[in-house]
Amino acid sequence: METIERYPRHLAAIRDNCIVLLEATPSGLRMTGVPGWRMGELMGVVVERGGRQVFQAKTEIVQATPDKLEALQRFRAALEEILMPTA
Repeated sequence: METIERYPRHLAAIRDNCIVLLEATPSGLRMTGVPGWRMGELMGVVVERGGRQVFQAKTEIVQATPDKLEALQRFRAALEEILMPTA
């Protein structure tokens, strides 16, 4: 977990260059938005540009390779399992 100056009310969970912002709630931590790819101090989200998937943060674009997309899927699945409320 890290803190990011631009998001002072959130914690950032980071693994394998994947990142998601987490917010504290009375029932525990929850994801704010969707996980993305860490691009310096920014988080790139998956979008389609020119018929291909890329990670985009403002004007910066990084190709969403199969390896990166697989890492992102594993990261998201692990987070959902950890953050899922127990009954």
